[in-house]
Amino acid sequence: MKTTSVADEVLRAALDLFASQGYANTSVQQIVAAAGVTKGALYHYFSSKDDLLFAIYERMLSLQRRRLDEIIASGGETEEVVRAACEDVVVTSIDFLQEGTIFFRSQHMLVPERQKEVKRRRREYHDAFAELIARGRDEGRFRDDVPISVLIAHFFSDVHYLPHWYSPEGPEDKTEVAQQLTELFLRGIRSTDG
Repeated sequence: MKTTSVADEVLRAALDLFASQGYANTSVQQIVAAAGVTKGALYHYFSSKDDLLFAIYERMLSLQRRRLDEIIASGGETEEVVRAACEDVVVTSIDFLQEGTIFFRSQHMLVPERQKEVKRRRREYHDAFAELIARGRDEGRFRDDVPISVLIAHFFSDVHYLPHWYSPEGPEDKTEVAQQLTELFLRGIRSTDG
């Protein structure tokens, strides 16, 4: 039998409530009632509702950064490393679709310190991804007529748009979608000389 920690129960209850009625309209009392715990138990793991919203997104941020580091560390041809990184971020974004949707809809309600922390963590991921694109440019594989920031914004706009159209019940599974979006991106950034 699988056991779930109190923290996981609280996060799951918060996730479900934030999804169904919105972050602003959800009270701590509703979260503890849905999780079947006391306020004391919630506050043992999370200092505030703000802390819960951050924790929901932080799990995805940490996983994606860890996976990117592993992909880069495994080495290989630059384009194949970029391919693996792109496919991974699409798949993990789909795996955390509800979390990402809730976070992007409510992130402006985080306290300023938390907003800065999210921005810093996303910037670290962005910078590591940008280094891969720059490496591909240095090798003559990727185009150099468009700024790297524009190339990256192009790809991640597709990732951030996933909640607006992707459905697990739809005709494409997450792996197919990851491969298709990645191939479109790679075709767009390849050097015509490479």
